[in-house]
Amino acid sequence: MTDVDDKQGSAGPPGGSVVVAGGGPAGLVLGVLLARAGVRVTVLESHDDFLRDFRGDTIHPTTLDLLHDLGLADRLAALPHSRVSTLDAVLNGARYGSIDFSRVGRSRELWFMPQWDLLNLLAEAGRAYPTFDLRLGTAATGLLRDGERITGLVAEGPDGREEHHADLVVAADGRSSRLREEAGLRLVHTGSPIDVLWFRLDRQPADPEDTIVYVGRRDVVITIPREGYFQTALLIGKGSFAEVRAAGLERFRERVVESVPFLATTVRSLAGFDDVALLDVQIAHAERWHRPGLLLIGDAAHPMSPAFGVGIAYAIQDAVATARVIVRAGGPAHLDEAALRAVQRRRALPARAMQQIQRVVHTAIRYPGLRTALPSAGILSRVVALPTRFSRPVLGRLVGAGFRPEHLDF
Repeated sequence: MTDVDDKQGSAGPPGGSVVVAGGGPAGLVLGVLLARAGVRVTVLESHDDFLRDFRGDTIHPTTLDLLHDLGLADRLAALPHSRVSTLDAVLNGARYGSIDFSRVGRSRELWFMPQWDLLNLLAEAGRAYPTFDLRLGTAATGLLRDGERITGLVAEGPDGREEHHADLVVAADGRSSRLREEAGLRLVHTGSPIDVLWFRLDRQPADPEDTIVYVGRRDVVITIPREGYFQTALLIGKGSFAEVRAAGLERFRERVVESVPFLATTVRSLAGFDDVALLDVQIAHAERWHRPGLLLIGDAAHPMSPAFGVGIAYAIQDAVATARVIVRAGGPAHLDEAALRAVQRRRALPARAMQQIQRVVHTAIRYPGLRTALPSAGILSRVVALPTRFSRPVLGRLVGAGFRPEHLDF
C-alpha cells in the first residue's frame, strides 16, 4: 500500500481483517466497533445461540454510556431489565446503601439484564454493517501460523473444519481459552478461597426492595433481580460443593433462608441440585497477552471473580482499547506487536488492581470469625452509618467505572 493509504485509513477503509474467537460481550463489542470503522471482522461463537443462564448480567454505567454512544440506548431500554442507582447490602439484618452510582458516568445507573438479551442486541447491531460476520455454532480449535506469526485460526463449524485467515486473531474465548493455551501464553493463578453456586428462586411481588448482597452469620447470599425470579448465589468454600451436596438439599435451603429470611416463601422452588450450577471462581492473569498476529482480551487475558460483577465491564473496556489501537493504526494490516503490547500496557494494570480488591473481598468473606462476630442489627446500623456516607460515592466510582475507564473517542 502507498504511504497515503497508511494514514489511519484516511484514503479509504482500514486495511486488513480481524477474526475474533468468542461471541461474548468482549468479542461482540469489538466486532461492532471494528465494523463501525469499516474493518472486516469475523466473530466466531461456539454455541448456536446465546441462551445460557448463570452468566454475568450486570451492565455498569460506563458500559451503558458506550452503548448510548453506539446508538443502542433505545433498543437496550426496550429489553427486560431492572436498574439501580445504589446497591444495598444487608449485614445481619441491618440494611445500608453501600455503593452509589448516581455520580458515575452519564448514565449514573447499573442495570441487570440477562446476558443473552445484551448479546443478541450486539449481534443485531453488528449485522447492520457490511464488514461484520457472525458465525454461530463455530468453535475456534487451533491457530494458523507462518513461521512465528499467527495468520488465522482453525475452527469447527456446522459443515466441518474451517480456516479463517486474518491479519489479527483476537482470543476472547474466556477463562479456559483454547487459543491462549495453543499460543503458549501462560496463565498465572493467584487463588480464590471461594466458589459460587448459582440457582433460580421464584420472586414474589411483595419481596423487599432490590438488594444484592446478604451477609449472615454463616453465609453470603447474592440475589440479582430478574422478571419473576431471583438469580441467586450462595458463596461456598473453594472445592466444597461435594460437602454441600452430601449435607442434602434441605440443609442447602436452610442456609439460604438463614441469610435471606424472606426467601423462605419461595426456597422450595429449587427442586434439586441438578438446578444448581457451580462456578469455579478463578482470579488469574496472563503474563503476556500477545504473540505476533494474536491478542488476548477479557477473561482469556485476566479471569476475574464475580465480585462486584465487573468482569463484563473490564472485558468490554479491553475491547474498546483494542479497537482504538486497530483503527488508529489504519487497520489490522498495519499492526505490529508493539501495538498489541500497548493494549496490554493500558489494560493489564486496571484489571490486576481490581483483582487485588476482589481477593481482599474474598478473604473477608471467608474469614471464619467475620459472621459470628457481627453485632446485632441495631448496633451494626449505627456503626456503619457514618463511614458508609463517605464511602458510597468512592465505591460507586470504583465499581461503576473501574480503573482507567475507556471511552468511544475514535
